[in-house]
Amino acid sequence: MNVFSKFHSDFTDNVLGYSALGIILSTCLGSAAVFSVLHFGHGMTQMLIVMLTVILCSTHNAAILTVQKPELIFKLLGASIVSSILIIAGSLLM
Repeated sequence: MNVFSKFHSDFTDNVLGYSALGIILSTCLGSAAVFSVLHFGHGMTQMLIVMLTVILCSTHNAAILTVQKPELIFKLLGASIVSSILIIAGSLLM
């Protein structure tokens, strides 16, 4: 059993606790991504990236608040974290 599948099964078993941590992680990384993008200006490209970040983080939070299946919450958390990290890394390389 690899690490990803072990974490996924643990997440499914303890979805309430991981959801609280997921909200904090998603929101913090999303706000750092937005800050790093807006540091370089506020043009149309930056606003589209900010919109993408807000949509992904808000979708994850909404999935938790509307009590969706743990599988969906886990996938949205992953998408939110990966996109925020990529946006932060891309902003640092500019």
